Amino acid sequence: MKFQHAAAIWRDFPELVPGILFAEGITARLPTAARTAEFTEAARSRLAGVTESELPEIAAWRRTFSRMGLKPTQYRCAAESLLRRFRKDGALPGLHPLVDLCNAASIAFAIPVAVFDAGQIAGDLQVCYATGDEEYLTFSGQAEHPAPGEVIFADGAGRAHARRWSNRQSGRSAVRDQTPAALIVAEALHASAPADVPALISALAGELTAAGCRVSAVTVLTQSTPACTIGPSP
Repeated sequence: MKFQHAAAIWRDFPELVPGILFAEGITARLPTAARTAEFTEAARSRLAGVTESELPEIAAWRRTFSRMGLKPTQYRCAAESLLRRFRKDGALPGLHPLVDLCNAASIAFAIPVAVFDAGQIAGDLQVCYATGDEEYLTFSGQAEHPAPGEVIFADGAGRAHARRWSNRQSGRSAVRDQTPAALIVAEALHASAPADVPALISALAGELTAAGCRVSAVTVLTQSTPACTIGPSP
């Protein structure tokens, strides 16, 4: 599988910093609770005395959503939604050890982290502008078609695995107990993203390796190197 951002995305958002990794050997019993708790406490410290919208990482995504013609208070990037829930409830719900770890890292760094079941992606995966023909499956099982020009994660079968860029993932490729391999994508556009995204991806890679997973394709993409190939270990 090749993962990339389309040339039009780089043209319109040259400040983008995407980091990815591929993890195999995923189980529903990954021993990631301790690191998840550390990330959660780091997020709690960051939110002391401020709201999530004041964080530079979130402010950058809000500007990006505005540039895409979306109201930032109606459609939020995934990191802002998680931080908002965390600030109000004091905790995030437990879903799956991998998802919980990535959600906690997301709120600690205030950077959206998408986690896809790699087995549910057909062919290559590209962040691109929708044509309007792609199909998106909600978590409730309802099929939708993204609007033409909307930023989506589209696979080779014309399926959208995320809508409004970092706003909402699809139920089709959500990580479940039976998921053996996952593609993890972190994306940021703020000033210190060139340092923060590698730190986030490296932290996740280290934790998953320590948990017994096989981790590969740990990389940060750029406009000059916009794609990488991922797949099962030989």
